[in-house]
Amino acid sequence: MPELPEVETTVLDLNRFVGLYIRSIKLNRNNLRYPIPKNITIITKKSKIQSINRIGKYIIINLNNLFSLIIHLGMSGRIKSYEFKDLNYREKHDHVEIFLTKDKKITFNDPRRFGIFDIIKTEKIPNSKYFNKLGLDPFDKKFSKDYLHKKMCKSSASIKSLLLNQKIISGIGNIYACEILFDCKISPLKTGKNISNKQYLLLFKSIKKILKLAIKNKGSSLKDYKSIDGILGNYQNNFLVYNKKSIKMKRNNKIAKIIKINQGNRSTYYCPTIQK
Repeated sequence: MPELPEVETTVLDLNRFVGLYIRSIKLNRNNLRYPIPKNITIITKKSKIQSINRIGKYIIINLNNLFSLIIHLGMSGRIKSYEFKDLNYREKHDHVEIFLTKDKKITFNDPRRFGIFDIIKTEKIPNSKYFNKLGLDPFDKKFSKDYLHKKMCKSSASIKSLLLNQKIISGIGNIYACEILFDCKISPLKTGKNISNKQYLLLFKSIKKILKLAIKNKGSSLKDYKSIDGILGNYQNNFLVYNKKSIKMKRNNKIAKIIKINQGNRSTYYCPTIQK
């Protein structure tokens, strides 16, 4: 599933279309995870793209008619861009095609159809069903060590599950949770209430560090993710623990090995020797 770095990379790429107008939207199916509003083609026609931003794992395309397109890439979705010579080209699973001025096209491709394509009034975004329960974004000014401590310090849940809880932090998924916890040397099995104040500071710093590095490397391409131009992300080449079961490393003259366990039906990679 595309996580915060992949979504942020997509948003940065999409910003080249700010200022263009939507000529039309073609729906090649009427539902993904949820039904796609039937009037979306009417509401968006001849509207101008004012800005494009991200909230957690959601892409927000703000229009000049006081509406915003809401896109979630789901498990396998990606956004693709086309130039004038390829406007009529369509691949399997291209479920939504957005035709723009200057002979441009944006396509939402989603093989597993677990993504979201919706439209709501821009002013209603904070209180909509998608965002009213979301936790802080890691790059929000209010996000801090104290915020993490307040939200997690009384919890009996594992720190790994707390990082994945979108009601606490929005945008972090399984891959980056593993990488973050290795970077700050905290065991994914440790509960929120058993993490020290010092460790919360280390956790806060590692969240920022790992996500920034991943964005700098255009995200991680393991299965489906590519940029809107079809370019693979590069951060998977920098993974420290994810997908590295049985890899050995030397720490304090001892051999430390990465293991794989199951937590909440998700694979967790970590090193018990290093992460306490």
